[in-house]
Amino acid sequence: MIVAPETRDLEELAARLVHWLSGRLAGATGIAVTDLAYPRGAGQSHETVLFDAHWSQGGRDHSQGCVVRIKPGAFTVFPDDLFDEQYRVMKLLAQESDVRVARPLWFEEDPAVLGNAFFVMERKRGRVPVSIPAYAREGWLHDASPDQRRTLWRNAVAQLALIQRVPVSRLGFLAGAAGTGLAQEWDKYRRFTAWLEETAPQPVLRDALVRLEAAWPAHDPEGLVWGDARIGNMMFDDDFRVVAVMDWEQPSLGGALHDLAWFCTLGETMHGRSSTHGAYLEGMGTRDETVALWEEIGGKSAAGLEWYEDFTHFKMTCTGVRLGHLRGTPTMDEAAMRRRLKVA
Repeated sequence: MIVAPETRDLEELAARLVHWLSGRLAGATGIAVTDLAYPRGAGQSHETVLFDAHWSQGGRDHSQGCVVRIKPGAFTVFPDDLFDEQYRVMKLLAQESDVRVARPLWFEEDPAVLGNAFFVMERKRGRVPVSIPAYAREGWLHDASPDQRRTLWRNAVAQLALIQRVPVSRLGFLAGAAGTGLAQEWDKYRRFTAWLEETAPQPVLRDALVRLEAAWPAHDPEGLVWGDARIGNMMFDDDFRVVAVMDWEQPSLGGALHDLAWFCTLGETMHGRSSTHGAYLEGMGTRDETVALWEEIGGKSAAGLEWYEDFTHFKMTCTGVRLGHLRGTPTMDEAAMRRRLKVA
C-alpha cells in the first residue's frame, strides 16, 4: 500500500478556512475560498493545498492566491519537527534576502482549526521540474532548448548561492543542541539512524557513519541549510527564471556545503551525463560548472565537497528507508546500499 501525506475533504477545508480568515482579515466581508486543489507532484511530508481567497475590505475587492501547508501528523518522514522554523526561515528570507521564496502570510498554532498547526503563504505561479514523470524524460524542461535550459541552470545555481549570503547571525533560532556547523547536521542524521533502528536494525547505515566520521572534512564553512536543494523544489517562469525556492521543511545552520553537495548529486542523478533516468539534458551545467558558479556568487569555497556528496548519499538513504517503511514497500537490498554508501 502506498502511503501519502494526510488528505481531507476540500469542501470542508474551504468552509474552515473561510471561518478562520474572518478572524484574520479585520473588517472584511464576503470572504470566499475557491479552487482548492492538491498540487501536482506535491511533497511527501506535508499536506499542501492550493486555494484562492476573495474578500471585500475598505470598499475594495481583494483576491489572493494562497497555499496552506499543514504540519504532519501520522505521516512523519523526519524525526525532527521543524515546522515553526521553516515558517520563520521563509519569513526572514522574504523580508531580508535576495532568495526568492513565497511570502508567508499567516501562521496558526491552534490545532483545533485544521487538526494541526498550519501556515498560509502566497501562491506563486510557474512551472516545476517534477520527478514523476522524470523531467529529463518528458515535459516542459525535456522539450526546452539547450539555451533555455542554460538559463534555468544559471538561475537555479544563483539562488542556491544566494542562500549562503544570508547572515547566520539572523538565524540563531535554528541552532540545535549540537550547536551549528557540520556537527548539527551530523547529529541530526545520527539520530535519524537511531530512529530508523526503532523499526529495524540498520547495520549498513551504522557502518557508513563510521566510514564518514573517519574521513571527517577539514573545511566546514558556516551557512544556512535549505535541506532539499534541487531544481525540483524550484518554480520557474516562462523565461526559465526562478520564481520561488520551495520546501524549507528541514533547515539548519549545518554549513554551506550541504546544499551544494545535494544539488550536484541530484543533478547528476536526474539529468547529468551519468543520469540513472537515462536522459542527459544538454545545456544544464556540469558539476564543475555548478561548483564554480556557486563559489563566484556565494563567495565561499567548495573545497572538500566530495565528502559532503558522500554524506548526501547517506542522507538520501536514510530518507529512502523511512519512506519505504511508511509505504510498506521494500527498500534497496543490503548489497546495493553498501555500494551506494561505499562500505564493505
